[in-house]
Amino acid sequence: MPYSHPQWINRATALREVRHLLPGALLFAGLAGYVNAVAVGFFSTPVSHMTGAVSHLGVDVAEARGWDSLASFSIVLGFLAGAVAAGMTIGAKKLMPGRRYGVALICEGLLLGVATWLLLERHRLGLPLVAMACGLQNAMTSSYCGLLIRSTHITGTVTDIGVMLGHWIRHRRVEKWKLAFLSSVVGAFGVGGWLGASLDLRFGPACLAVAASGCVVAGIALWLAIENGWMRRPELVPEPRSASFPGL
Repeated sequence: MPYSHPQWINRATALREVRHLLPGALLFAGLAGYVNAVAVGFFSTPVSHMTGAVSHLGVDVAEARGWDSLASFSIVLGFLAGAVAAGMTIGAKKLMPGRRYGVALICEGLLLGVATWLLLERHRLGLPLVAMACGLQNAMTSSYCGLLIRSTHITGTVTDIGVMLGHWIRHRRVEKWKLAFLSSVVGAFGVGGWLGASLDLRFGPACLAVAASGCVVAGIALWLAIENGWMRRPELVPEPRSASFPGL
């Protein structure tokens, strides 16, 4: 939440960097909404966030729907595996563009590509692959300029917006750029969901190939931009050791 861990931020620097961050955040959120809508059209269970998936798992188990329970459980495991893969591939807690992000995007695209083929064949094995792609993407972003960016679900984002509005109602100072940033992410997720659902009604799971291709192209472009010096590559700052647990 914006006020959970206050940190001093140079306003001019934050606004300048957020202008570069916003397009990527909107694309990621729109992509997640798009992919989730297509998956929901196939199995009626969300894959971009685990709250709904775990709830569906509980309902499936309670109603003794064995195969549906297995599919819901595979979605949860797939999302977890994607987050683990991101932690192993990127290995940084701060959002900093680099070649590893390009690799992660390419992997996300490949996962979505294989999932597209499986879903077209009506195989539920495509569901955990889509969830894995979402988990990978969600773990790629972290704390940035006092914001906790989660690109594949918007529950926390809507909560943050509500907290900021509550502060504003109480006549407390609210940074408008943060409010605008978070609101834009929510809007992008909604637009992506609408587009995914609309195309799914016409083309079915095949429209997932659009997202897969976009991720691969974006990953290759980011890799080339870093490799050829077209984009500044920031230095990784080591995370401070824990004061309570010196060995960590």
